[in-house]
Amino acid sequence: MYHTEKGTGVPFILLHGNGESSEYFGDQIGYFSKMYRVMAVDTRGHGSSPRGTAPFTLSQFADDLHDLMTENGISRAHILGFSDGGNIALIFAMRYPEMVMDLILNGANLRPSGMTFGVRSEVYMEYALYSFLALFGGKAGRRKEMLSLMALQPHISDADLASVCARTLIIVGERDMIRASHSREMAESIPGAELKILEGDHFIASERSREFNEAVSEFMGRGPHG
Repeated sequence: MYHTEKGTGVPFILLHGNGESSEYFGDQIGYFSKMYRVMAVDTRGHGSSPRGTAPFTLSQFADDLHDLMTENGISRAHILGFSDGGNIALIFAMRYPEMVMDLILNGANLRPSGMTFGVRSEVYMEYALYSFLALFGGKAGRRKEMLSLMALQPHISDADLASVCARTLIIVGERDMIRASHSREMAESIPGAELKILEGDHFIASERSREFNEAVSEFMGRGPHG
């Protein structure tokens, strides 16, 4: 898995969203590398990381992260995930709790219905279109696979969230593509989780980076590993 690394100290891993790359976190890499060893990862089949032959699922991406950390001698890290990256981070925290320090979930969801109706409808229609086009070959199959991450995944229950033991911040925009009630549900189901709502939409980390970085930094600074 391709990743960029900057800074020294306690590892802080950044996971981007669907169809993106580690470049999304340009403002976060510069800010947090002054305090942490920042690693911004390109997930499987994204950015400069190869697709490989393993299943193209959020669960597999979580296992890929485990392998990356192990290969780099990292036993524990702070983890920040945006959108699908947040879903990966959450699955990772449930599967490998001993490897997570602070957990920051930016615009994550537990199931496809966590997205607003309008966004979910667009995703389903595009997924149906590319599922049809994929029958004829070409690049449509690649797009269908990428959309499947949003249309068909994840499937995390409130009961699953009870197993999360990391200090958790859920941070979203006021006009996020994730329903506000869904973000509240996550915050109420993860033990001790904190919910932070900022002015902006789904892309607050890039569009309102100063406020976003300060909110994350404040949260991490209050904890025993900040």
